[in-house]
Amino acid sequence: MNEEKWETVYTASGITNANIVVGRLETEGIPTRLKYEAVGAIYAITIDGLGKVDILVPLPYLEKAREILSRTYDDQDMEWESL
Repeated sequence: MNEEKWETVYTASGITNANIVVGRLETEGIPTRLKYEAVGAIYAITIDGLGKVDILVPLPYLEKAREILSRTYDDQDMEWESL
């Protein structure tokens, strides 16, 4: 069986921040996995590395994922509906 190699593209502080990054990557078609300590997620601890969440992508997607995460946006970049 050919096991695909996954690499950490980003380390988030907490599962909520990780899910934001995952959403950004998956919107661009990049598969993701999360790697974290269970105790940090259960008790929402974010000290001494317990709340850290590694976001992994398959190696072939690594450069594209880095490029996506390096982009910044402001209000002028977003299309907002008129109220």
